Amino acid sequence: MTEQYTVVHLVRHGEVYNPGGVLYGRMPGFHLSDLGRAMAVQTGAWLAQRDVTYLVSSPLERAQETIEPLAETLHLPVTIDERVIEAGNDFEGLTVGKKPTQLLRPRFWPKLINPTKPSWGEPYSEIATRMHAAVHDAREAAQGHEAVIVSHQLPVWIARESFEGHRLWHDPRKRQCTLASVTSVTFRGDFLISVGYAEPSADLLDQVVGGTG
Repeated sequence: MTEQYTVVHLVRHGEVYNPGGVLYGRMPGFHLSDLGRAMAVQTGAWLAQRDVTYLVSSPLERAQETIEPLAETLHLPVTIDERVIEAGNDFEGLTVGKKPTQLLRPRFWPKLINPTKPSWGEPYSEIATRMHAAVHDAREAAQGHEAVIVSHQLPVWIARESFEGHRLWHDPRKRQCTLASVTSVTFRGDFLISVGYAEPSADLLDQVVGGTG
């Protein structure tokens, strides 16, 4: 019997409307910008050309709004999976991007002890574990076809690093995971074959002005 090929696409959500530069993390109420919605349409159109039979989204609004155009095109339901949510971060609600000096406050010092875990939020190993479990279940659900999981930059990147056998601690500036990008994990049966990457909305990235988390 020939083993089936299954692909699980890990999609980062589109641009978020965030004029205040808030590190929003898992906070509710942060939605896609107009540009982010355009990214969702463009990436959704790219994925709709593939053999996608199963859809998954993080419970956060920006992820659900990113998968919506694809779901409407394919007439497929979306499974909400808490395991693909944004990474936990103790700096949630701050504006560290615009005011990094906030981290100099003594109350934050204990959070900056170990950047390899990291000590300010959810350990990378825990992110990898939950993302692997979500990918496994999506692969089972779409066996012989393709699945799409819309998540967030750090969980997608950690999943990729883990699947490729790389160390999990890294320089965030070097992540290859732009807005509305697609990281594709291909399996033959139960075995990982390859990890690919595409940017279906690359032509829109130079317009990004808002939040990118």
